Amino acid sequence: MVDPLLRVPQPTAAELAAEGVSVRFQGLAALSEVNLTLLRGEIVGLIGPNGAGKTTLINCLTGFQRPTTGRVALAREDTAGWNPARFRKAGVARTFQAGRLFRDMTVAENVEVTGVGLGLDRKSAHSVAMEVLDWLGIADKAARTAGTLDYTDERRVGIARALVLPPAFILMDEPAAGMSDSEGEDLVGLVTSIPTKFGCGVLIIEHNMRVIMNVSHRLYVLDGGRTVAQGTPAEVQANPAVISAYLGADV
Repeated sequence: MVDPLLRVPQPTAAELAAEGVSVRFQGLAALSEVNLTLLRGEIVGLIGPNGAGKTTLINCLTGFQRPTTGRVALAREDTAGWNPARFRKAGVARTFQAGRLFRDMTVAENVEVTGVGLGLDRKSAHSVAMEVLDWLGIADKAARTAGTLDYTDERRVGIARALVLPPAFILMDEPAAGMSDSEGEDLVGLVTSIPTKFGCGVLIIEHNMRVIMNVSHRLYVLDGGRTVAQGTPAEVQANPAVISAYLGADV
């Protein structure tokens, strides 16, 4: 595991769960009574068409969106009223579809700022940042201004920020979007090693079905804000409704 230079307590939660979560925006149901459980050490895939509610669910699980009804529980504790910062300090990290980098800061500084925000001093935050960047294969770009990075490296920096002081859970919103096939394959190798390397559970949204089937232990399928299937990749692939609506014949 990457040495977190223990200066703050490390998260110990073993389970993150959405329990009957519904979200409505001015009467429009984005999610309807969705249940999902993520355990530490596993990789869970979240799939479905555009507008299915996948990002809304991740927003609920990380404090960026409050459920209209239902609850999000971390280690069976109700998180009602928690903001994103409290979720992160409790061990729930995330990446975004857009990098959300500080474009005028260096790559290293972009990662360090997360460590400082979590309680590390600047020297320790730099040390941890460099370890994570090295694991991701971009330590040689640490001194570059983030705004000069290509798209793929921007996504890697986003992952690095989520892994500073290894969380209990990392939620990844389409990390391979826009990547070439070879870049996507490289990312698959990284994602599959995260639970072992960092000791956390992974929830990943991904439209590349080959990627999601290869990395996931379990899958949840959303459509219209509702769960239409769940199970192992083999079980989901054998579900006629999922095959017809989401996976297609080439998977």
